[in-house]
Amino acid sequence: MANADTPALDLECHNLTKTFGDFLAVDDVSFSVPSGAFFSILGPSGCGKTTLLRMLAGFLEPTSGDIAIKGQSMLGVAPNKRPVNMVFQHLALFPMMTVGENIAYGLKRRGTPKREIPTLVRDALERVNLPDAIDKKIDQLSGGQKQRIAIARCMVLNPAVLLLDEPLGALDLKLREHMKIELKQLQSQFGTTFMYITHDQSEALVMSDQVAIMNKGRFEQIGTPQELYYHPKTAFVAGFVGDSDRWRGAVESADGTGVRVSTKDGISLLATPAGGMALSVGQQVDIFVRPEAVIISQESARIQDLENRLNGTVVNLLFNGANSRALVRDEKTGGELTVALPQTGEFSTLRRGQTVYLGWMHDKALAFAVSGEDQP
Repeated sequence: MANADTPALDLECHNLTKTFGDFLAVDDVSFSVPSGAFFSILGPSGCGKTTLLRMLAGFLEPTSGDIAIKGQSMLGVAPNKRPVNMVFQHLALFPMMTVGENIAYGLKRRGTPKREIPTLVRDALERVNLPDAIDKKIDQLSGGQKQRIAIARCMVLNPAVLLLDEPLGALDLKLREHMKIELKQLQSQFGTTFMYITHDQSEALVMSDQVAIMNKGRFEQIGTPQELYYHPKTAFVAGFVGDSDRWRGAVESADGTGVRVSTKDGISLLATPAGGMALSVGQQVDIFVRPEAVIISQESARIQDLENRLNGTVVNLLFNGANSRALVRDEKTGGELTVALPQTGEFSTLRRGQTVYLGWMHDKALAFAVSGEDQP
């Protein structure tokens, strides 16, 4: 019997594998999603995330492994018999139908009694905050309204899991930013488990309770957005989630607090082994430092107490309000670093060509052992 404190699971995948000929698209993936969670799979194009989603939907059969929804295996179960619905990037709304007819379509196909359908449609429209749109044509709606109708059309069927395949990809930037917040609010309001597929890290981090980072058919790490950002377990996750400055070098010395690394450019840096991994002298490592972890100053004295120090020249300013950054060329090596600019007003007059001083502590620099594969 399950422990009373153990969350109910809406979706479980066990050792899921999918091959196409000699190509291994999904490689022994296992994970579970608690009821009512917003779970995202984030990865670059071609990593296998869409193949995984299509197996969950029933459009593809796994080569091996099992998929369980609400504790029931879905192997051999047709797509229209599974307690899931799917929102595609291009939404697939029927342009010749009204909004109400679009939402009612799945109910009619399911055989819902006719007298119940109008009430269910109106309830769905209320929940997506479009109660007056029932008689509108699809081409009368804005992009954001179409997104909400596509979700309402799925949610009216009360699926155990809603699958979303990059549904914001076709929207312009401003609307996409707005819809990230709205989707999270809708998911919370409905209380339905969302499985979201994206290559956009901002979408995954903003909306999700848990995110799986996928690479070459496998999950590199599953965790909260905060865990993935601040405590990446692999160099791929460190490089893919958020921005980082990075160096490669060899370990000069190691003790209980950190490692000293001599980079290929001939500078010496102090870093912390990621996840407490053991690193040995002579081992090749990659070091990752977040741009916001670097202290920038126009006076060298202000960084003297920091363990890692560089000075360089501003080669570009990337103004983006509170997210503004400076691109700095290190004086000694010629390498370039991206540094977040504090929003204190101190750097409002910073210009190209100015000399700046940079520094950070060893606990802001994560060192990962270099594997045989190229890192992102």
